[in-house]
Amino acid sequence: MKFIVHESPVGRGDSDCIARADLAPFGFEGEVEQLWLKRLEDGLFEVCCIPFRVYGISLGDIVALSPDGTTVARVVGKSGRRVLRVFLLETPGFSSVAREFEAEISRLGLLREWSGDRHAAVDVPIGVEVAGIIGLLEREEAASRVFWEWADAASFVASEA
Repeated sequence: MKFIVHESPVGRGDSDCIARADLAPFGFEGEVEQLWLKRLEDGLFEVCCIPFRVYGISLGDIVALSPDGTTVARVVGKSGRRVLRVFLLETPGFSSVAREFEAEISRLGLLREWSGDRHAAVDVPIGVEVAGIIGLLEREEAASRVFWEWADAASFVASEA
């Protein structure tokens, strides 16, 4: 089993537990992502990190866990936020693309998490205009220097196991 972990989750201070999201339904057989969560009074949990690989879950979403409390079973409520995921290819000029991307994220004051130095997940709150970032990513994707996607391109699906 390969674990996708969050070294520096944006909501680390608010979280009080971790649960797994099985990535097999999204084409990553044998992988799980560890999501940082905050326990709510009604037995539900709020997501306190920006997911790197699981689809259909964003920072602040409310989720329910499996009966054994180890795995995300379903999304109960959406926060309205979106996750923009970016994978920077190791190409000539890679570091300048990374700096430009990071500068645009910082300019907008967006939260982000990095998995290594090439894979980022960016929290996009309701009403924040990210056309500048999208323009940068489209330009770099056309030059075969990045891959990017919205994490809500697919809905969350729990594994059947």
